[in-house]
Amino acid sequence: MSSLAKVPVTVVTGFLGSGKTTLIQHLLSNANGKKLAVLVNEFGSEGVDGEILKSCADANCPEENIIELANGCICCTVADDFIPTMEKLLARPVRPDHILIETSGLALPKPLLKAFDWPEIRSRITVDGVIALADAEAVAAGRFAPDPAAVEAQRAADESLDHETPLSEVFEDQIACADIVLLTKADLAGAAGIEAAKAAITAEMPRRVPMLAVTDGAIDARLILGLGAAAENDLAARPSHHDGEDEHEHDDFNSVVIDLPEVTDVDALVASVQRLAREQNVLRAKGYIAVAGKPMRLLLQAVGERVRHQFDKPWGAGIRQSKLVVIGEHGDIDEAAIKAGLGV
Repeated sequence: MSSLAKVPVTVVTGFLGSGKTTLIQHLLSNANGKKLAVLVNEFGSEGVDGEILKSCADANCPEENIIELANGCICCTVADDFIPTMEKLLARPVRPDHILIETSGLALPKPLLKAFDWPEIRSRITVDGVIALADAEAVAAGRFAPDPAAVEAQRAADESLDHETPLSEVFEDQIACADIVLLTKADLAGAAGIEAAKAAITAEMPRRVPMLAVTDGAIDARLILGLGAAAENDLAARPSHHDGEDEHEHDDFNSVVIDLPEVTDVDALVASVQRLAREQNVLRAKGYIAVAGKPMRLLLQAVGERVRHQFDKPWGAGIRQSKLVVIGEHGDIDEAAIKAGLGV
């Protein structure tokens, strides 16, 4: 790459648990010789996705090229975090060929795109494309809003009412900004679910973009990297609910970090997490768990009642400490009740 060429950046956005980290893991393992760097922005103070990606580090993307931004939503902390981090990446002796940005599940991509016009970086990087991930099974079931039918009925009754939930606004802003939409967990949705998800997303899209079904993040990198979209110059085609606002707030969401004792019964923990989703409307839970008698840490990730877990790597010389990040809408996060539900 010429030193004068702009470094392409792909923004990976998507609602909580849509599969962003899984996609980036796949891209790191199938980089086709490109030198990559990754910026990971998580909601909550405990980084899990960054640790997952660092376990995939290799010569094409060494661990020092995987950077976590954990001081707040990336679209709200541009000056404090994003710009300085990009400057450091671009100043490294070996400049990356391509940069991937994994936004938090609650981030709005459009304010981030506006940051690419900042004088410090605008001549050196460009937004190659915005990839929005959507959980096909959830979208097909209308779960990007708690009760889409009721919302639409209220709209029909009184056009002056705006009863969209924060979740639906986040979802709509993310897909409206996209150059490609990936319908993830296609194996769970099935053919009918994929078609239903496509129809739901098409109804919200301001323009036609490709939609591709994906399972476990497996997609040819050539389909989503190298788009040349220059999205920072195409903002008018990417409408947002927050256009015209100087900033947006995330007070609608909250997270807590729960310290857990060593676990003896993984199935019981899974059942507790599922119960939290069902009874306390927990949207997302993720963390590393110490399991009695096991030298490896257990990675647990939950989207609603869907819980996945696997042993990923040994704890090493550090302290075996179970931590679970729990995310939900502001009024649903009751730390004491969550601890009780987990038996802490």
